[in-house]
Amino acid sequence: MPTRPTSGRVWILGGLIVAAIAATPIGAIVLVALFPTENIWPHLASTVLPRHSWNTLLLMIGNGIGVFLIGTTTAWLVSTCDFTGRKIFEWALLLPLAVPAYIVAFVYTDILEFAGPVQGLLRDIFGWQSSRDYWFPEIRTMGGAIFVMSFVLYPYVYLLTRASFQEQSASVLEVSRTLGRGPWQTFFTVALPLARPAIVVGIALAMMETLADFGTVDYFAVNTLTVAVFNVWLGMGNAGGAAQIALVMLGFVILLITLERIGRRGRQYHHTSSRYQAPPRYALRGHRHVGAIVACTLPIVIGFLIPAGVLTRHAIVFFDQSWNLAFFALARNSLTLSAVAAFAAVSIAVFLAYGRRLSGKGFGVLSRVALLGYAVPGAVLAVGVLIPFARLDNAVDALAREWFGVSTGLILSGTIFALVFAYVVRFLAVGFGAVEASLGKIRPSMDMAARSLGAGPARTLWRIHMPLVRGSMVAAATIVFVDSMKELPATLILRPFNFDTLATHVYQFASDELLEQSALSALSIVLAGVLPVIILSRAIRYTGPGTRVGVLSDVTTGTTRP
Repeated sequence: MPTRPTSGRVWILGGLIVAAIAATPIGAIVLVALFPTENIWPHLASTVLPRHSWNTLLLMIGNGIGVFLIGTTTAWLVSTCDFTGRKIFEWALLLPLAVPAYIVAFVYTDILEFAGPVQGLLRDIFGWQSSRDYWFPEIRTMGGAIFVMSFVLYPYVYLLTRASFQEQSASVLEVSRTLGRGPWQTFFTVALPLARPAIVVGIALAMMETLADFGTVDYFAVNTLTVAVFNVWLGMGNAGGAAQIALVMLGFVILLITLERIGRRGRQYHHTSSRYQAPPRYALRGHRHVGAIVACTLPIVIGFLIPAGVLTRHAIVFFDQSWNLAFFALARNSLTLSAVAAFAAVSIAVFLAYGRRLSGKGFGVLSRVALLGYAVPGAVLAVGVLIPFARLDNAVDALAREWFGVSTGLILSGTIFALVFAYVVRFLAVGFGAVEASLGKIRPSMDMAARSLGAGPARTLWRIHMPLVRGSMVAAATIVFVDSMKELPATLILRPFNFDTLATHVYQFASDELLEQSALSALSIVLAGVLPVIILSRAIRYTGPGTRVGVLSDVTTGTTRP
């Protein structure tokens, strides 16, 4: 879209500044990893990296298989089958997104450990006296981590695959049926291949979340690369070693993005006719009807109802101990940080999205650079933020001592500013995706009409576009707000001394086997997480042909959340 040359240069210059600032953490990791003060790479390569990399790979593959099976099966059932409760399952299957994986891990450890209610009930029923009398699976293992994270992350695959199945026209599926293929044969030979691009994007997103997780794997004693970053950074105090491990994690991210793009290459399908018919629904009877209900109920029960129920019970029992000034301080810290991060992220997202609308492809490259933070795990991003901030603080302090004889202390690192900065870089893509999609629905003729009346780009944005995209901005801000509240790895590394949030409080108490006393904080995070689920459920009530299934692809080419 043409714009005034001066205005266009201003937007491009602003985009350059935003992209440079957002890319600083990644650049810092690369530089420190390549030129460390103390090079421990040979030690890491021979001891830490092989085992931790293998565990990370196994966890990602296991979760990829788990989310594929759960997400694809439930998406097919609610999209093409008719059974009791189908309309409720359509939105209820998104509820596990509201619960952070580390909270689910804490809950299942609490109820499945030797002293928990499940094993206690079994001992009472069968008269067992000790763990030697029976075998019970250990939850705090690699298999337990895969189990927990699969039932938390499957909505990524469910959401995108469901949209893809609903886009498939009845005429395509009817061709398969006229060839004598039943529902399941049609699913495997027609529907599943057509949904492959959406499935690949969903699995890639779930794997990225798996790579970024710290709370679950640390609590389950599964040594992954994220745990290694914490151990080397906080345990050994070696920034170069942590940056080198972080660089390996970036390699995993690049590999995931590459595989995701390869998986979708040449797999773009289009409707050849404007006559679209909704796919037929198969009326299920008998055991198939019961099986569909069970298949859709189990993920909700395991991923949401049990964790939320256990937390609610603990919160009620320990309410008097938890409802105090300390809880309000934690809530205030979380709410303030998340609100500031949401406002900043959406404001920058509006600037980038509108700049892309004004300046076209040139600005699009800058916006993609600015959105890279979402693909970077929180622990890696935190290291990338802390290194340049600490060096800048040291440089300013040295100058202040030399010129004025005073110490400035920590201005950026170890402050709330560093936390907010990390949140904004991490979740900027979420706000950008929502705002850009909304701006794309506004006809260019409205911009032209505004300019013909003498309004410049800034005034056009404020008077014309902002009122039209306000709903998307609120939705984006809500999602960024909740994601910031749930973020654990970056918060643990970057928080100031004696500064806790709801997430860090839950992690610390649950790690000390005191989940009950932090249940109110955990439940608060879960209840806040229900908000974006409500927004998503409203957004997917209708998905017709032409809707981009891979709305997330702009960040894996860059990727945003659904």
